[in-house]
Amino acid sequence: MGSPESELSIVIVDDAEIASLNSEYLNHKGPTNVISFPMQEGEFSGVNPGLLGDVVISIDTAEKESRVAGIDIEERVDELLIHGILHLCGYDHVSDEGEAWIMEEKSQELLVLLRKDGGNEWPD
Repeated sequence: MGSPESELSIVIVDDAEIASLNSEYLNHKGPTNVISFPMQEGEFSGVNPGLLGDVVISIDTAEKESRVAGIDIEERVDELLIHGILHLCGYDHVSDEGEAWIMEEKSQELLVLLRKDGGNEWPD
């Protein structure tokens, strides 16, 4: 992603917590699967250039989605984490349909790389 020295925080929460964050920061009602809070946008974006931001994942929603998709929970969390990281890197599937395709392709590329490095284990 061109940011080898960058940092991010990963927070795993339940549906109640992510619903609260979703309401407070995005004005959306109810839980969602992942929310990204980029630190390289807005008024204080220059404070720490190496800090990408936070990725918050609802383990409850991830578990439900993994069952529906017929995949392991670890695989779904990997997908959501990559999705959140792409948002931190500036990808936006919401406001640009063309970019949605680019984001999906990048997600698949990163999932393949992640799996080559040991399946569901994070590379060193």
